[in-house]
Amino acid sequence: MDSHTSSVIFGWDPLWVSSIIFVITYALVVTEKINRSIVALLGAGLMIMLGIINQQTAINGIDFNTLGLLTGMMVIVAISRRSGVFQYVAVWGAKKVHARPWGILLMLSLVTAVFSALLDNVTTVLLIAPVTLLITGELKVHPYPFLFAEIFASNIGGTATLIGDPPNIMIGSAVNLSFNDFLVNLAPITLLIFPVTLFVIYLIWGRHMHAADEDRARIMQFKEKQAITDVPLLKKSLAVISLVVLGFLFAHQLHLEPATIAMMGAALLLLLTSINTKAEEQSEHVHKSFAEVEWVTIFFFVGLFIVVHGIEHAGLLNILANHVLSLTGGDLTLTAMAIIWASAVFSAIVDNIPFVATMIPIIESMAPTFGGADQLMPLWWSLALGACLGGNGSLVGASANLIVAGFAERAGYRINFIQFMLIAFPLMLLSIVIASIYVYLRYL
Repeated sequence: MDSHTSSVIFGWDPLWVSSIIFVITYALVVTEKINRSIVALLGAGLMIMLGIINQQTAINGIDFNTLGLLTGMMVIVAISRRSGVFQYVAVWGAKKVHARPWGILLMLSLVTAVFSALLDNVTTVLLIAPVTLLITGELKVHPYPFLFAEIFASNIGGTATLIGDPPNIMIGSAVNLSFNDFLVNLAPITLLIFPVTLFVIYLIWGRHMHAADEDRARIMQFKEKQAITDVPLLKKSLAVISLVVLGFLFAHQLHLEPATIAMMGAALLLLLTSINTKAEEQSEHVHKSFAEVEWVTIFFFVGLFIVVHGIEHAGLLNILANHVLSLTGGDLTLTAMAIIWASAVFSAIVDNIPFVATMIPIIESMAPTFGGADQLMPLWWSLALGACLGGNGSLVGASANLIVAGFAERAGYRINFIQFMLIAFPLMLLSIVIASIYVYLRYL
């Protein structure tokens, strides 16, 4: 611990002060009475102003790799979506299943899962939810089962890769894991959990889905080609996205962090779309692209990293880690199971991002008990599976869920918190049972 830890205002105990700031920050984020980025930034400011950590230590606590990766991908998607490529895929999918409601739900869920793995789940639902509301509106069917399935698909698909879900980005950055590490370790189990989840959704809603023939005929008349509004932009976007995904796959060999690849991809796409335009047009284009970045999420991360670094610095996380180890008797299997179940339940109650930010330093501090950092891999995969899949347990479990709920509310279909949780929580627990068996058989 640094010498400046003792310089807490009025000589208060840094452990108590930081813990109180942390608990209040968490509570306010969960209640959603005040915007979460405001809460996180105020919490971070108090950690520094009250002397728990100094400004330099606070900056060291921010994971710029996570921020860079999210920002870069958001810029790429903001530019790509203007070509109409995502609407094209959704309409094409709906027509492939002859506009049958259950077929459309399957197609949209599949598209959501794949895009969530390749882009990230927050970005994907931003693109898919509006198209879903359009198609269900034309079919005159209730959008709730479709949006429910997409929330689950986005979090399950996002579990499969490094960039799919913010918790994975944070874990990958902290432990220096590559895109391929996540693909090899987590993608196989998501391929089992996804169809099991869809089967349950079919039993609940799918069997009773019907649309009138004339409404289906209207969907079949949609011209997906008309969704593509800018062919040159489409070609540039697909080229850059392909390069970025290749960059992720070979990041380890290239000795590059994912943030560098995402930021470079964003800069390249900005360049390709600005070339041969006047200075004023370029400025407008860049302003528009940056304006579409989810800055609320980015600044929430900034504040959160500092708050968590404050309690880590004061020693609270070490105490918690020792408590977990004393409960599990330092047994690796018990610890892994405790982490996957605790992550799932807590991630359903609070957003999985602050939970993972808290857990990363706790797991890191367990290295001496289990014989070094290399022995912690089962715990990291347990944390990733628990947090990403646990995000499905309630509306506040993951950022993607709240975005879908926001779109639904704007379209006049309010998603009730309790109503959602009554089906989502048991379905999430089913996926955790499957994931626990997988972790046990593969790593323990």
